[in-house]
Amino acid sequence: MQFRLTLTARQHAELRAHLFPGDSLEAAAIALCGRATGRDRARLMVHSLHPIPYEQCKRSPTNVTWRTDTLVPLLEKAGRRGLAILTIHSHPSGYPRFSGQDDIADRELFDSVYGWFGDDLPHASGVMMPNGRMISRIVTPEGRLQDMPLVTCIGDDLQFWFAEVAVGEIPEQARRNVQAFGEGTYRTTRRLRFVVLGASGTGSLVIENLVRSHAGSVLPVDPDRVELRNLNRIPHTTVHDANAGIAKVLRLAEAAKAIGFDIEILPIQASLEDPVVIREVSVGDVVFGCMDTVDGRALLNRLATFYSLPYIDIGVRLDADGNGGIEQVCGAIHYFQPGRSSFFTRNVFSADDVFAAAMKRSDPEEYNKRLEQKYIRGVREDRPAVMPLNMIFAGLGVMELFARIHPYRDEPNAEYASQFFGLSQGIYHREREAQDCPSLVRYVGRGDCVPLLDMPDFTELPRAA
Repeated sequence: MQFRLTLTARQHAELRAHLFPGDSLEAAAIALCGRATGRDRARLMVHSLHPIPYEQCKRSPTNVTWRTDTLVPLLEKAGRRGLAILTIHSHPSGYPRFSGQDDIADRELFDSVYGWFGDDLPHASGVMMPNGRMISRIVTPEGRLQDMPLVTCIGDDLQFWFAEVAVGEIPEQARRNVQAFGEGTYRTTRRLRFVVLGASGTGSLVIENLVRSHAGSVLPVDPDRVELRNLNRIPHTTVHDANAGIAKVLRLAEAAKAIGFDIEILPIQASLEDPVVIREVSVGDVVFGCMDTVDGRALLNRLATFYSLPYIDIGVRLDADGNGGIEQVCGAIHYFQPGRSSFFTRNVFSADDVFAAAMKRSDPEEYNKRLEQKYIRGVREDRPAVMPLNMIFAGLGVMELFARIHPYRDEPNAEYASQFFGLSQGIYHREREAQDCPSLVRYVGRGDCVPLLDMPDFTELPRAA
């Protein structure tokens, strides 16, 4: 099983400030991490940081030791909550690898850690260099040291620190992309997995953009099949597909593979409410939300927080009278960081809106009853949808990804948490982060728990690695 480590920019800044106090001596910290486990990969996400006080350590320019009884309260907490232990120390010299001394210390320490827990769920160690770059590895119960291929830091910018430098020829079909965003961005996207929730009008075009941008792995998720009404806005679909009831994700996967690029396509024909889907989404690297329901978006916002995922949401709206009279054409791109603002604190929708949308799906009779009694606000559905509008916003969503990996704007990415486009009025507006979401911030990096996402609807037990 291949593991990856993720932390937020806030966590990284706190950790860096402690590990490099300015005295050129090594320092140490412990993190409690949530776990995510999919079919073919797994992740650890920093949930809480616990710097080890300098006075409790023996520190030198090349070594740091500390009393292991410092770890006991954290072991107890980790055991109660099913969290992993991650030890982190600094290399003030900038040495970019684990040292032989680190190997000995990790094997000794984690032998005791595994003995405490009595299971084989993974724990890890990490090193930070003065420039902020991090490396990490799993220490197995047998003392095997398994390097993690990637450490991700999620902030206004996305930083991906790979353990190995990518090499090889740039294929001819990728040269124009490299000319635009550079070889580094190309090699980064080649080694990431992008999850796309929703494979209809907007999602299908996000998938197309990612494939043509040489993404290494794309995981499209959608429960629906192709229908005649979809053919005006989903590329590669045909009347035959609609008549045969072909799954949207399967049709798009076939089309992506037919291009002939070296890409991994992992279609899932299911909804986000399925625990299996939550598991597979949780081990992605970047998530695109292309859903048109508020309850689906709220669920994805929560999932991205629990599993520390960068989340780009794309919303499109076309209001018309059904006879050619257009009232409004608009859309929005939202970039969400774990532990920061949410749809709620950005005032995109409310908890009441989420409740109404969920009720409409689960209990339409009760929904209509409450709607008539004006106890809830109605959920509008089946709006007009056209491909040109979806193409604009799908492209903007993927360009938002590139802006976060390869900042190209004149102003910092912090200025672009939300972007709003009014095509019928020629309006563009952007906003910085809103206030942190109080209902989600405590769940950053929580990972697997019982029930999943701390929601009673998901009672599946966490899966062992």
